[in-house]
Amino acid sequence: LLAVDGLSVPLVLLTGLLGFVAVIASLKIELRVKEYFIWLLLLQTSVMGVFTSLDMLLFFLFWELELVPMYMLIVTWGSGRREYSGMKFLIFTISGSAAMLLGLIGLSLTQGSDGFNMIGLLESGSMLNAAVGVVPMTLLFWLFFAAFAVKLPVWPVHTWLPDAHTDAPTAASVMLAGVMLKMGGYGLLRINLGLFPEQIHRFALALMVLGVISVIYGGIVTIRQTDLKRLVAYSSVSHMGLVLVGIASVGLSSGQIAIAGLTGAAMQLFTHGTITGLLFLSVGLIYDKAHTRSIPELGGVAQRMPVVAIAFLVAGLASLGLPGLSGFVSEILIFFGAFSVYPLLTSIAVIGIVLAAGYILWMVQRSLFGPVAESVRQVRDASAVEAIPLVLMIMSIVAVGLYPSVLTDVFNSGLAPMVSVINEIISGNFATIR
Repeated sequence: LLAVDGLSVPLVLLTGLLGFVAVIASLKIELRVKEYFIWLLLLQTSVMGVFTSLDMLLFFLFWELELVPMYMLIVTWGSGRREYSGMKFLIFTISGSAAMLLGLIGLSLTQGSDGFNMIGLLESGSMLNAAVGVVPMTLLFWLFFAAFAVKLPVWPVHTWLPDAHTDAPTAASVMLAGVMLKMGGYGLLRINLGLFPEQIHRFALALMVLGVISVIYGGIVTIRQTDLKRLVAYSSVSHMGLVLVGIASVGLSSGQIAIAGLTGAAMQLFTHGTITGLLFLSVGLIYDKAHTRSIPELGGVAQRMPVVAIAFLVAGLASLGLPGLSGFVSEILIFFGAFSVYPLLTSIAVIGIVLAAGYILWMVQRSLFGPVAESVRQVRDASAVEAIPLVLMIMSIVAVGLYPSVLTDVFNSGLAPMVSVINEIISGNFATIR
């Protein structure tokens, strides 16, 4: 019931890395310390369970389990409108879970006793059984997609994310952006792509359009933000839209181009996790010491906190896709796979990268450089313990950027069976996979 393959191993590694970072970031917690770490470890356990479950029912149980600790972390140790943000997070994600539950019920009715075995369904190609009917399979596809779209998040069901990020404690923000959003992308790859390849092929254009809208909308809204946390949160909407673009490109192409777009989407899950994790960790350190996240109230942070500023700058440059850092690898693979299918839509999506360069450089210039603001005149740089997770995250970003085959080869091994099924659908050889 629990196992790993090429698709899940990097995400399990990501969860372990960010889990450690979240613990280090929580060492200064003073309120109900034991309860805090219980919820934090339970959150890490549930996310790890999602990435290792091969049974659909177990997958759903772990998917639901993570809601409770995240809600408790936000409403108990958060700031600002924490009750509102926690409840909004809960309502949106439970709504998505309700759609998944309906999908599971439909899956059991159409597939019988084997309907919960992910690997069995993929290997047997039973989801392609014509006796089930096109309409039921299409309905199940969209039910699962709705659940994963909320978690990813995809426009227009993204509005819970900025509030949850803004009011969550630093460790919860790291876990939320770093691994919890990746549950949505993982579900799209493992279930929507793996179990419904014919529907991915049929609705690729719709997924592509949704992905492009998320990329552009997220980038435009991000530019308007003046709170560091909300800025990084909205940028996640834009970058997670690229995951949908990569998945959609696989639905209409074949061969090496298809695996490139799909590998880029999977890589984006890992690289975005480390990049945003480092961004939120840096923002958390700035807020803890300067007691403000407002960009107009910051300035000259690099002079007072050089270690944090370097980490923040590396994460920002990786987020805008600077070559040599991990963000570039995933984005170029996605665009390489998507451009051969939809050159116009892909060209529009590239505008999101231009917007990312704008808001990242604007944020860095206003907050890190320039005259030293009053709020940061007396602050101290990160301590040795606080610098440990910063260094680990920077190392992972640079390592993947310089040696991407460390991850691409692993992802390819897990994604190749799905691509072969889709290529058979494109070529019309349905009999070979039944």
